Amino acid sequence: MRSRNLLTRFLAATSALFVLAACGNAPASPPANPAADAPPRPPGAAKPNVVVVLTDDLSSDLVRYLPEVQRMQREGADFPQYSVTDSLCCPSRSSLLSGKYPHNTGVFTNSGADGGFHKFHETGGEQSTIGTQLQGAGYQTAFMGKYMNGYQPDGTVDGKPNYVPPGWNTWAVAGDGYKQYDYQLNENGRIVEHGHAPHDYLTDVLNRVGTDFIRSNAAANRPFYLQLNTFSPHGPSTPAPRHETLFPGLTAPRGPAYNEADMSDKPGWLRGMPPLGQKQQAKIDEQYRLRAQSIQSVNDMLADIRETLQQTGQADNTYVVFSSDNGFHMGEHRLQNGKQTAFETDVVVPLAITGPGVPAGSRPEAQVENTDLRPTFAELAGAPTPPDVDGRSFAAQLHGRQAPWRTASLVEHHGPNHAPRDPDRQKRRQGNPPTYYAIRTPEGTYVEYDNGDREYYDKRSDPNQLNNTYSSLSEQQRNSLHAALAGLRQCRGAAECFAAGRPA
Repeated sequence: MRSRNLLTRFLAATSALFVLAACGNAPASPPANPAADAPPRPPGAAKPNVVVVLTDDLSSDLVRYLPEVQRMQREGADFPQYSVTDSLCCPSRSSLLSGKYPHNTGVFTNSGADGGFHKFHETGGEQSTIGTQLQGAGYQTAFMGKYMNGYQPDGTVDGKPNYVPPGWNTWAVAGDGYKQYDYQLNENGRIVEHGHAPHDYLTDVLNRVGTDFIRSNAAANRPFYLQLNTFSPHGPSTPAPRHETLFPGLTAPRGPAYNEADMSDKPGWLRGMPPLGQKQQAKIDEQYRLRAQSIQSVNDMLADIRETLQQTGQADNTYVVFSSDNGFHMGEHRLQNGKQTAFETDVVVPLAITGPGVPAGSRPEAQVENTDLRPTFAELAGAPTPPDVDGRSFAAQLHGRQAPWRTASLVEHHGPNHAPRDPDRQKRRQGNPPTYYAIRTPEGTYVEYDNGDREYYDKRSDPNQLNNTYSSLSEQQRNSLHAALAGLRQCRGAAECFAAGRPA
């Protein structure tokens, strides 16, 4: 495996993201045969493998501390406009697995009547996921790490103890793994207890079982789909022992939105937020340093996965995908550490992909969402996607070809959230907005709150989202934005949602 000393020296010298070449997308009518966007595969060629590493709460400003992700951006595709359907763990994960928006999964929060694992299960979401789809196409499928809020490794569901959802040949999932130690792991229905020794560190455990899965299936010449979901860098952001002393003195970025000077234009829930004090800013810096330390084990995992693929002869036939379930703000708009807002810090997250036919250093500007991952992986595998899936394959953009794409992305959020046992419960200073719905377009972000508040941020003149200009929009502009949002909020299925995402 790669030298940790080399990694540490690389990290000490790395401070900026690489500038990559851009590639655009031309507006046009949807193609008659979307499957034609899949890369050609010679007759008899092996189906490609897919490995997904999904982090928890990783914001884009942390990529500078992930040299393996930077390497993926150089060697493959980086999607700068990739966003999630909700900046919250369970709704986002439900959308990724199912390919559906929250209004079609029914999962808007982490618990209660409109969220959590039990909502996804009770509405039949687990019966049609990327796991069931690829398993049905002859793939060996594996899910490891964090599943959904409310899932317990030793829980009984529908009378089945130590429940394992359908669609997964290999299952190695923890419940409360946020501390990285002292957790249970459900390994294919068998409960394994882990303590507080260094070898129990959860991200490293997932690294070991993940690379073992790759080796065993490569040896058996079986196509595989592996999804590795880390708990890092979610709080408490516990680093591995070998990384505990890295980045001394590191502070959180202080961009234009940090501790924003004028909040008078913000919606009611945010408008009266006082400036951050010195102690609060010191706490933000401490947490940012822990986040940077905690993801070094994720970087090690990526390095080991890619090296294992090389050693087993699978590197040239495997798509490796890196992303996060949501972003994270730390000081922006006077908010302490948190998520759940419609700001870019929270809904735009990294998406880097390498694999066969992916142009090195490409930077597609397509507004891809997490709903699009399932149909994309399915198309790469040659598996038809059910028509009720809301997302659409972006295989063409991934392989450097121009193709029609949406111009509006949907965000849906229910709040405020006050569930006492929710690991994502946030206080007012962290940001806990009321229910809202939003769309992101190349021009800006438009937000409608259930209480009547509105926001509009012009991306071209105000990329840091400092000035809410909704009050200056014309009535025609307001009506157009409202109609576009309403269309996406009501859509069902790929055809309808793709059309709604291309408003006139």
